[in-house]
Amino acid sequence: MPTVHAPSRTALTEHLIRTRIAGAVATSRENNLDHYRELAAGNRYYWLGLDLGDRWQDEDAVLELMAERCGVIADPAYRSGQDTIDPELTVAALDRAAATLRKAAEGGRRVLLATGHPGGLLGVHQATGAALRAAGCEIVTIPEGLFADEGRVLQIGGVAMLLRGAALVHTHSPDPMSAILDALEREGRPLPDLVVADHGWAGCAGQRGIDAVGYADCNDPALFVGEAEGTLEVTVPLDDHVAPHYYDPMTAYLLNAAGLAG
Repeated sequence: MPTVHAPSRTALTEHLIRTRIAGAVATSRENNLDHYRELAAGNRYYWLGLDLGDRWQDEDAVLELMAERCGVIADPAYRSGQDTIDPELTVAALDRAAATLRKAAEGGRRVLLATGHPGGLLGVHQATGAALRAAGCEIVTIPEGLFADEGRVLQIGGVAMLLRGAALVHTHSPDPMSAILDALEREGRPLPDLVVADHGWAGCAGQRGIDAVGYADCNDPALFVGEAEGTLEVTVPLDDHVAPHYYDPMTAYLLNAAGLAG
């Protein structure tokens, strides 16, 4: 990540709105409601590696939770158009994530970073991993030769991802993270103390009892459910697919709040 000075809370909020990381985001209301309905119907693709049992079968309850924790429009009668993410909730979650990162740095914890959204969030995770390594954390090196979902699980710049053919894959699947954790156990290596990730990578880690921080869009309700139930430490609401450099001020704010700024 290029050197970016950490913005103030107010400046970051304005930046999130201007770049549509939060505020009036690109995700449609129809898409959000469809995903909330699928989660409530028990479609495990939308559970992102979490085991939600029969606790979230009410679509309206999912919408209510997403309005509270992500900032989507609360009115159930609003059925079409664009939806929203509350930038104040984004910044508040970044502050909670920063506290978790600070604790990890102070304890020299083992941290695994991963992304199912390399086109958007790779730089965020790489900068976070570099800052944690500089602070004395062990960035977990994943075992070699891992495969999941017809692709290869590998690390680039300390961040685990899925490669299929010659392309990094956008994936919601928990299977790549499960492959990593299973392989670590087979090799007798300790599991991470903390996972910083998104999508099913974060959900799987949290479900396995590992402290997890996840980034999630407003059409990915499972990680917000996971935080509400205490399975995830923090879920940060944001649009997870804007131009990668738009996340740089947000990352600078996060690392500064965690005491990890260079």
